[in-house]
Formats: sequence, C-alpha cells, structure tokens
Amino acid sequence: MYSVLLPVDRNTDRAFHQATYVTRLADSGAAVEATVLYVVPPNTFDRPEDVEFSTLKSTVTAADHLEEAGVSVERVVDNGGIPQKIIHTANDIDADEIVMGGRKRTGVTQVLLGSTVQDVVLSADRPVTVTGGTVTLGTGRREVLVPVDRDVDRALAQARYVANLPNAAEHVDATVCYVFPHQDYAGAPPHEFAEVDAAVEAAAYLDGEGVTIDRLVIGGEVVSKLLDTAEELDVDCIVMGGRKRSGVQKVLLGSTSQDTMLSATRPVTITG
Repeated sequence: MYSVLLPVDRNTDRAFHQATYVTRLADSGAAVEATVLYVVPPNTFDRPEDVEFSTLKSTVTAADHLEEAGVSVERVVDNGGIPQKIIHTANDIDADEIVMGGRKRTGVTQVLLGSTVQDVVLSADRPVTVTGGTVTLGTGRREVLVPVDRDVDRALAQARYVANLPNAAEHVDATVCYVFPHQDYAGAPPHEFAEVDAAVEAAAYLDGEGVTIDRLVIGGEVVSKLLDTAEELDVDCIVMGGRKRSGVQKVLLGSTSQDTMLSATRPVTITG
C-alpha cells in the first residue's frame, strides 16, 4: 500500500484540497492508505489532550472526502511542536509522501509558504507535496512534470518518487524537462536533451520502470517556463528536486523550487 500523511490545520478548504489530491492518485481506493493528522498548537486549548478529531471540521472534511473515494483512513490527533510531530508521525507510519496544504495569501494577495510547511519541507527525509488553498488537477491519466537541474542525484530522486506512485507503469505519464536558463533569444544555440546528464538519467530510470515518458528541453526564464509547461500539459503535479545542503550541512530550499511552489496553481512535490 502507498502510505500518505495529511497533516491538516483548521482551514477546511486547504484540508479538502489535500484530500482531493490524494483521491487523484491512481487506484487510490485500493492502493492508498491515508493518515489524517491534526496537531494541537501549543497554548490554544486548556487541555490539548482532550481535543477530539470529530470536533474539528477540517479533519472530518478531509477524512470523509477520502473515505467517499474508497481510501482507507486513520484519524490521529496529537499535540506539541507541529513540524516535529508531523515528521515523527511520518517516520512512525513510514509514509511514502506527506501532503501539506501550505500556500496562504496575505491581504495584498501575496502568496506565502506557512512556516510549518517550510519546516517540514526542509526537515523531512521523504517527498513532501504542497497543495494550497486551491488546487488544479488534470484529468484522465496522471500527468506529472519532472523539471530537473544538472544534479544527477536529485534528478534520480525525482524519478524514483514518480516510479513509486501507485501503479505508475499503468497510470502515470511523466515529462522530464530541462530549461536552459534565459536561452530563448534570437540566435540562441539549439537545445539538446542528451546534453543534460541528469535529464538523461532520470528519463532512463523511469523508462526502465515502465513509466511512459516524454523528453522536453526549452530555453527561457526557468520558473515561468515551468509554470507555462505545467499549464500546457495540464499536469496533476510538478515534481521538484529542491532540497540542497550548504557547506555546513544546513538544508536549503533552492530558489527555483521555492518560487515554483509559491507561484504554481498545481500541487508541487519536493523530493530532495
């Protein structure tokens, strides 16, 4: 079974869209088990241990939506440090994926990543998908866009995530994409997929796992090209390999991954 952790807050719309994303996984009714988790924030209830799952509209909405789609659901309430409890639960159930609902808008419609989402994305040792308050999904077969950079290890981590999706060989179409930065001007050199080792390795891995793939190279401003391509292909998810380590082993989120997460109308998965 493919195990998914859905940590929800009190926002019912975000919780619903997190659940919708999970129901769109291939064969979700038979192949997916979901744990809906609510972590009681510190200092919000006199007795956090008495908070019940059934009294929280967001958790019930997510769980009911999943069960209506045939997904097996475990309901969990915990309390303490929210990112830490999410990571602990993901490790405890050995989740294949954590699905967060983290995009928020300020009063001037600026999109922000919640601090909890940032902490989980940077701390988790497994894929984290961010859906947001709204989510646009494709139709039919599951379409994923896999934008790679020049790092072979990150590209292979992205490919492994896609190949591990439920019944990927039968139900997933993947487009492995490399954007040559700013090379969309007149007279720019031709773009060749074979020039990018990371793209070649990711495509070969997916091909070997039986996943249907397309190979795409384009030139231009990276984030805008990725977003345009995601819309053109009507993808269900953009699979990024965004975690990097600095010289002191601090985990960082690459600017391309962060900008894509903030700007995309579609779910974005960070694999590492």
